[in-house]
Amino acid sequence: MADYMKLNPDEKGYFGEYGGSFIPPQLQAEMDKITDAYYSISKSHDFISELRSIRKHFQGRPTPTYFCRNLSNRTGGRIYLKREDLNHTGAHKLNHCMGEGLLAKYLGKKKVIAETGAGQHGVALATAAAYFGLECEIHMGEVDIAKEHPNVVRMKLLGATVVPVSHGLKTLKEAVDSAFEAYLKDPVNAIYCIGSVVGPHPFPMLVRDFQHVVGVEAREQFIEMTGELPDSVTACVGGGSNAMGIFSGFIEDQEVRLVGVEPSGRSLKIGDHAASLSYGKPGVLHGFRSYLLQDDKGEPLPVYSIASGLDYPGSGPEHCMLKDKGRVEYTVASDDECLDAFYTLSKVEGIIPALESSHAVAYAMKYAKENPRKSILVNLSGRGDKDIDFVVDNYGIR
Repeated sequence: MADYMKLNPDEKGYFGEYGGSFIPPQLQAEMDKITDAYYSISKSHDFISELRSIRKHFQGRPTPTYFCRNLSNRTGGRIYLKREDLNHTGAHKLNHCMGEGLLAKYLGKKKVIAETGAGQHGVALATAAAYFGLECEIHMGEVDIAKEHPNVVRMKLLGATVVPVSHGLKTLKEAVDSAFEAYLKDPVNAIYCIGSVVGPHPFPMLVRDFQHVVGVEAREQFIEMTGELPDSVTACVGGGSNAMGIFSGFIEDQEVRLVGVEPSGRSLKIGDHAASLSYGKPGVLHGFRSYLLQDDKGEPLPVYSIASGLDYPGSGPEHCMLKDKGRVEYTVASDDECLDAFYTLSKVEGIIPALESSHAVAYAMKYAKENPRKSILVNLSGRGDKDIDFVVDNYGIR
C-alpha cells in the first residue's frame, strides 16, 4: 500500500467499487468546482500555512497521546489514547471543519450548511463559521436535539441556526436528507460541509485528508513514547471520520492491526443497531456507494445507537474498500459495553469520553485483557460533556 493516499480515491472518487458521485447534474457541477478548488488550493503555500497556524494557535494541536496507566493495570494490557477530546470544541470534528471553512472562504461562499447527530460536527462547523465570518445552518433530528441539548445550546451561542428535523426516525439519516435539500436550493452561495467521510466525491477524500493530521501526530507520538509502533489501533465507526483520520497514519504499516468498532446497539435485530460494515450490503445513499443496511428494495433500514453520532445506515466508502481488502477489521460493541467503558474510563482515569468513543474504549479493554503483552492505541474522538445529562437521566451514576 505504498503511496496509499495518493492512489485513493481514483479520479472519479472511487475507493475500489465504493464512493463515486450519484447526484443531480446541477449539483454535480458545483461538486466539480469544489473538487477542482480543493486539488489546487490544498497544495498552495498560503492555504497550508494558514491551516497549520489555525491548528496550532486556535485548535491547540497537536493533541497528546496518553498512556492509561490505571486502566492498563486493571486490564493487563497497554492502552493508549489519542486525546482528540482535547482538541478545541471537544472532538476531532474541528479538524475538517476548519479545513472546510477555509475552503469555503477561498471559494467565496457566504454560508455553510451541515447535518449533525451527536452535535459535535454542528458545534465544530458553527465554530469555524464564526472564525471565518460565514453564516451557518445546522440540521439536526429532533431525537438528537433532545439527547444532546448542551451541544444545541453551544451551536446557538456560536451564531448558528439549528433546524429541527421531524420526519422519519428524526435522527442522523434524516438530518442528512434535510441538509442536502437545503443545499440544493442555493449551491452557488452555500457549501455543504459534510460531517464525515461520506457523501459524493470529493467529501470522503477531503474529510479524510483534513483528519490525516490525527494519524500523523499519533504515529510520531507513539514512537517517541515507546520506541515502537502500537500492535493495534482502534476507533469507533459510524460514518468513519475519526477512524480514517487515525488509520491513515498507520495504513502502510502492515504490522499494525487496524480495528473499527461499530455500534451493535440493543441487539442485532433490524432497527436495534447501526453496524453497516458488519451486516450491510453494497448500495447507494446520499450520493455515494457503500455498505448499507437496506431492505430488498434498496431502501435504508431504520438504525439505532446509544451514541447519536453513530446511528447512520451506511459508512464511508474508504472503510468499505479497506474491509474488502482485509486491511481493517470491523467488529461491534453493544450499548451495555459502551456504557461500561464510559463509566470505567471516567472513574479509573479521570477522563469522561463521548459515547461514540466509548465503543472503541470498550474494544480496547477487551483486547487488553486478551493480549496482556501487547499495546493498543485508541482514538478518543471526543469528550463526554454532551452525553452526561442523557446518561445520568437514563442510567444513573454507577
